[in-house]
Amino acid sequence: MIRVFGKKYSIRKLFFFSGEGFFLFFSLVVVVAYRNVGDISASDILSLWPRLLIIVFVCLLSLYYYDLYTFRSGFNYVEMSTRLIQALGSASIFLGFLYFVFPVLLPGRWVFLGSLLVFIFLSSLWRYAYCWMLRKEWWTIPVLIVGSGTFSEEIIREIKDKSDCGFSVAGAVLDKVPAEDEAYGEIRVFNSFSDLSQRVRETGAEEIIVAMDQRRGRLPLNQLLECKMKGVPVLEGETFYEELTGRILVDKINPSWLIFHEGFQKSWLMIATKRLIGTCLSALGLFFSFPIILLTSICIKLDSRGPIFYRQERVGRDGKTFVLIKFRSMRQDAERGGAKWAKQDDVRVTRVGSIIRKLRIDEIPQMWNVLKGEMNFVGPRPERPKFVSELTEKIRYYDQRGTVQPGITGWAQISYPYGASEEDAKKKLEYDLFYIKHMSIVLDLYIILKTVKTILFWEGSR
Repeated sequence: MIRVFGKKYSIRKLFFFSGEGFFLFFSLVVVVAYRNVGDISASDILSLWPRLLIIVFVCLLSLYYYDLYTFRSGFNYVEMSTRLIQALGSASIFLGFLYFVFPVLLPGRWVFLGSLLVFIFLSSLWRYAYCWMLRKEWWTIPVLIVGSGTFSEEIIREIKDKSDCGFSVAGAVLDKVPAEDEAYGEIRVFNSFSDLSQRVRETGAEEIIVAMDQRRGRLPLNQLLECKMKGVPVLEGETFYEELTGRILVDKINPSWLIFHEGFQKSWLMIATKRLIGTCLSALGLFFSFPIILLTSICIKLDSRGPIFYRQERVGRDGKTFVLIKFRSMRQDAERGGAKWAKQDDVRVTRVGSIIRKLRIDEIPQMWNVLKGEMNFVGPRPERPKFVSELTEKIRYYDQRGTVQPGITGWAQISYPYGASEEDAKKKLEYDLFYIKHMSIVLDLYIILKTVKTILFWEGSR
């Protein structure tokens, strides 16, 4: 397993991604060689490789944006093949525009289109082979769940749902055998913590995950210690869940877990770099989006009565309040009865408002808040003082969101739909805590890349 941004990824996934990149590059070389009737040398390829790598990069990025590197339970070959063609079609359109603007980047006539046919064939075979490996559970780490209550069930469901997570459930040792529960399915279930090392041998497990709702008086310390001394890794369920899902379960952890675990580092260099990147992106964003800002302003004014911009008090870092600026997407009297959560198909949203929300255009003016230093480009979403006060009383660790500067986008925004309830706020907090723990420039860049995908495919909007 490899750890990226605090999450665990199977080496098999890296192997799959690298293999597809190789096949794409190989397809280009084959077509170039065919065009030259086999009369091509290594030096010729070297002279072309920068242009070929541009094609590889654009295609792999397009495949990523069409979720072709995400394998969840229930996926099928027809959908995968359809998305593969759509992704390569999008890559073709983008590269066609790129070659029109910069003809010097062309690797040769018909090279790209010809290589697509070869790559579709090779990639299809590669993907079918990879799916076969997934079903055969090659390069998968079998784990033994030691636990009780709903926590063990939740971990099992996550492993089953993420078929390419690199783990499989070899068995479960519970202090109480559950009634018929779909979470366990065909999994071998044992009802005694005694002789735990024997259960490891029987199931072929390579790791033990301890996932108990209540540990006090129930944790089989001697049995777990015996397994640990025999070389079997023993992991906390909370930590395993965090690395698997990118969330920190606030209901399962105590303050000591946050205090003694690694992470939550905020060096002055990282903070200064985040500030520099946020300022540059916001300045460029406001400059290049000026035509969109102008058009949106006109449409809002024509569509409904009221101001173009919506100003609202929000809570920033260390509890300091500031005035957040957005394009108005609701009626002017939307909150006459007081602050309310936004809902799916909210009747208060105007016609233009529904469009700019789907396209996230209403967020553009917040770049001005970034330039003023009140926000950063990436961070937890700033909430209203009323909601912060209420949620801090009801949800554990909610006040920890305020230890970093809020952002226009963030880990919670790209990982969870738009929040509209207290339960949603808790789920988003779990993602926010993960971000605060693993905050880095590289993670910020990934979030920005994923945000572009979210906007392009209208994911999570309301």
